[in-house]
Amino acid sequence: MDELKTRLLNEIRKVLIEFPTYWDNGNLIEGKLIDDLRNYEKYLIEALLANDLIKETYTLKVGNNTIFKLDEFISMTRFRQYWGSDYTKYSNEIGLTSEGKYLNYNEDVVLDFPYKDSFLVGGMTKEDIGKKEVFYHKVLAKEEIDTLLSPKVLTNMKKYDEDGEYNITEFKDTDNLILKGNNLIALELLKERYSGKVKTIYIDPPYFFYEKKAEDTFLYNSNFKQSTWLTFMKNRLEIAKEILSDDGAIFVQVSDDGIAELHILMKEVFGHDNFINKITVRTKSPSGFASVNAGVFETAEYILAFAKNKKSWTYNPQYTASLYDSNYKWIIRNKDDHFSRWKIEDINIIVANNHGFDTVRSARDKLGEEIFNNLVGQYALDNNENVFRYTAIGNDAGRKVIEGREISKKNRDKIYIVERENQYTVYIHNGQEIAFYSKKVRVIDGVLTPSMQLTNIWSDTPYEGIASEGGVTLKDGKKPEKLINGL
Repeated sequence: MDELKTRLLNEIRKVLIEFPTYWDNGNLIEGKLIDDLRNYEKYLIEALLANDLIKETYTLKVGNNTIFKLDEFISMTRFRQYWGSDYTKYSNEIGLTSEGKYLNYNEDVVLDFPYKDSFLVGGMTKEDIGKKEVFYHKVLAKEEIDTLLSPKVLTNMKKYDEDGEYNITEFKDTDNLILKGNNLIALELLKERYSGKVKTIYIDPPYFFYEKKAEDTFLYNSNFKQSTWLTFMKNRLEIAKEILSDDGAIFVQVSDDGIAELHILMKEVFGHDNFINKITVRTKSPSGFASVNAGVFETAEYILAFAKNKKSWTYNPQYTASLYDSNYKWIIRNKDDHFSRWKIEDINIIVANNHGFDTVRSARDKLGEEIFNNLVGQYALDNNENVFRYTAIGNDAGRKVIEGREISKKNRDKIYIVERENQYTVYIHNGQEIAFYSKKVRVIDGVLTPSMQLTNIWSDTPYEGIASEGGVTLKDGKKPEKLINGL
């Protein structure tokens, strides 16, 4: 690397080091820097061009105007590692390239579509059916966009509480709000008051259904052509990002149509590194319905989850009800005694005896398999602090636990204890861990129940019979309260 290039890189680093937002443990966050350059962040460009060497290298004088060669600067920023060798321009990795650039540099691979540089109002009422939508170009129609998104006056404000309904003239930031109107304007209105303050956003947008005969216009509720729908979504996602707090997250629910395109669009808006999950939600049952599409019957929709800044976002584990796990069939009847004197019994035998049977087989025969299993499950739930199962101890367990496992194997009648700092105490018997049922039991919706951690497949959020849920009747498109509780 020659002296000039070394000096230039040093000067660029000297400027950027003044902006902590572009660094992570001494490494340049290229995506953030490039996003801000492409958005013409004034403070950043002014700082760069205040440096004489950078200005001399990356500007062009045209008459009395100075033009910043933005693309050249961005290319240098991303591919500066190529300058490190006089022998080859290729880095030590294998991958697809386009025009000498790796496709896995996320800003090089984006979702492009007609009207991407425009604003779409998107009428949301039945009166807008068939209406020709206007696309406002962000530069050419700036005055119209400014007017569209200018501060609005809320009218017809009403408050609902235990005393009923009445008119108001103001509300508090802590009040629950329902805004009726165009969602683009509503989001812009919320941005003025709640920018950077909202922890969670859930969006249930009009769904995109591709129809070859459909014109490129918005039709009420759920009939967009692809480019129109993507423009509609991009406008709203960009404002939603501004409203989110730094530790916030957004959840967007769509059907099969549009999920792939929306995923790419959200990666572009929120950043690849801020993707959290794609959740599959069962929304209907095939029973009683005939599929109108070729292929299997569609029962699922999808929720895409992105953080504004994944490093600041914290996930609070969620749990859902599960059935009794019959492996939890052992109980310590005298758990209050010292662990060395614990007596272990089979809860199946206890339940059978409690109901007047001498053996488990006779109890199952007389009561029936299902009834007996339910009795055992309830007994395990009622005694969850004392009921347990045996679990294998792997070789990746801590040193002390592995040592306890090996000692226990040689002394099979004894129970051993391994106390660990800042971790739960491990009890070992016959070379296996004693795992108490209490770790699987939680209060869900006010009821003590067996539970399991929520996964990215939701099949227990029924859509049937929710038309009047919450005291609000909606015939189409309503989402279950349980679905929202899981977010």
